[in-house]
Amino acid sequence: MFDTQGLLISLEGIDGCGKTTQAGMLQSKLEQQGIPFISVREPGGTAVGEDIRNLLLQSSYSMTINAELLLYMAARAELAEQFILPALLDGKNVLCDRFTDSTLAYQGYGHGADLQWIRQLNHQASRGRQPDLTILFDLSVKEAVQRRGTKVDRMESNDFYYHQRVRKGYLELACSEPYRFFVIDGSLSVEKQGLIVWQFVRNYIDNRSETGTGDEF
Repeated sequence: MFDTQGLLISLEGIDGCGKTTQAGMLQSKLEQQGIPFISVREPGGTAVGEDIRNLLLQSSYSMTINAELLLYMAARAELAEQFILPALLDGKNVLCDRFTDSTLAYQGYGHGADLQWIRQLNHQASRGRQPDLTILFDLSVKEAVQRRGTKVDRMESNDFYYHQRVRKGYLELACSEPYRFFVIDGSLSVEKQGLIVWQFVRNYIDNRSETGTGDEF
């Protein structure tokens, strides 16, 4: 078991919810405040992970759900071993654009893959390290589709009802772990969301520093 002082913060939501924009804004705030952190994305962040990302998002072919699921896990294992876990052990915070909950929402709730199996794979790929805080940007599928426009990748091209199931999955995950999830109304203005996110994260980091607690994995 390893004691870590760094925080793992993940940002989640359906495609088009605006989380990547908010991740960039949060990065800027952390930099301005001199708070040590690294920023990563899933799938991706490593040479292997970026190749897997390109493979997963290509819209020119189909893929079985199990193959899709295991590719996501391979990318996650590389990212966790190479960047996430070393940063946390070094006392840095990690800001992750998608992590383990994405697989539960998309491949589990969306495609119907076994949730228990996904949780077991998540545990292995991340070496048991769950996010300390997950910020979920909740947005209706209708509005998300309008934001995405007509140019979509393989995952975004799934039908409306698939994305409805993904959204429902995220909300069920948030209800099951209210101590970890912070849900934001994705229909708010970008500026308003950014203010809410920063205030919450700033308070979370400050409270963590005051208690001096660390995580083990």
